[in-house]
Amino acid sequence: MSDIVPAVVVGGQVNGLGVVRSLAVGGVRTITVDTTLTRPAMWSRFSQRALVGKLSGRPLVDSLLALQQRIGSRPVMILTDEVAVSTVSQHRDELAAAYRFQLPSAAMVEALEDKACFRDFARQHALPVPETVVLSQDTDLAQLAGLQYPVIVKPADKRSVHSGRTRRIELVANAAEARAVGREMLGTAGQIVVQEWIEGPDSEIYFSLFYRAKSTATTRIFHGRKVISHPPRVGSTALCVAAPEVADVLGPITERFVAAADYDGFGSLEFKRSATTGRFLIIEPTVARTDWQEEIATLSGVNLPLIAYRHALGLPTLDATASHRAVAWRETFLRGHGGSGALAGVRTYDGYWRSDDPGPAVVFYAHLAARNVAQRFERQLGRLRLLA
Repeated sequence: MSDIVPAVVVGGQVNGLGVVRSLAVGGVRTITVDTTLTRPAMWSRFSQRALVGKLSGRPLVDSLLALQQRIGSRPVMILTDEVAVSTVSQHRDELAAAYRFQLPSAAMVEALEDKACFRDFARQHALPVPETVVLSQDTDLAQLAGLQYPVIVKPADKRSVHSGRTRRIELVANAAEARAVGREMLGTAGQIVVQEWIEGPDSEIYFSLFYRAKSTATTRIFHGRKVISHPPRVGSTALCVAAPEVADVLGPITERFVAAADYDGFGSLEFKRSATTGRFLIIEPTVARTDWQEEIATLSGVNLPLIAYRHALGLPTLDATASHRAVAWRETFLRGHGGSGALAGVRTYDGYWRSDDPGPAVVFYAHLAARNVAQRFERQLGRLRLLA
């Protein structure tokens, strides 16, 4: 067994896989925690795996404490899964005796995770955000008349999405549709936010991934740009590249955000540049965890997970200077983008496939193929029932 302190990566989706591979660059042994063996990071040759019953609540806390007892040392913990954030934040004092990790204050985690509270935080600190209204009851629907359309409607608290009670996001074209969607979502999600749509293609969506060491007030930032989202307009990153050309604009905004939040640990801000005004507006923050496309930073020469790991252990800081090579990261090549999942003259890395670590891709693509077959079978069965 290596004497190197291991890292525990909570969440084995493509996000966690990127963290595992980033830490492997520095020779760090990792243990990936998730609820199912279908998660790709659970099959990386660079990581051991630990199955748990849940990624939230008391079951997660107990599982993490039991895992630390088996490890025998105090490992570094990195969160990559959104549902785990609230639990770890709420139980931080208990877990801090067993793990090394950095989080913003409990109050700040709660405020930044809630889209209504984030709107108020952004206004208080003069951070650029789209015009947004918060609706808590049917009588608030009257506020929709003052917005420019189209708009985005989404729950203020994502826990209703994770529990399956409501939809994640809805793009609506006019006030009448917004009232109908808003009324429905108020019944399933409680409080909701309605945000004016920022005109422009998905390729005008940018992100600032960061790690801030509060103890030294040092922030390491990587700026990137989406090329494709899936699904289009309202989805997650399907293809992205580095965007050093916007550092002079987005860097100061990101620094102002982390200073105002007295931030500690991982996070990111997602921006969109308005096609009508040219302004960059914050769409939403990612709080207390790494982001979906985190690995693009490592592939571009800014290894944020390894920087955070070394800071947690008091090791010398790594140089975080981005390389000049042109690289892109795509989540998968099976999203139906008609061959646009690669860029001419740019080396594109698949989020799952690596020749030196094939296991995650084999598991992910096999599982995806099986799911697609099952869905086609269900659709065909549904048609036969209608004909019967």
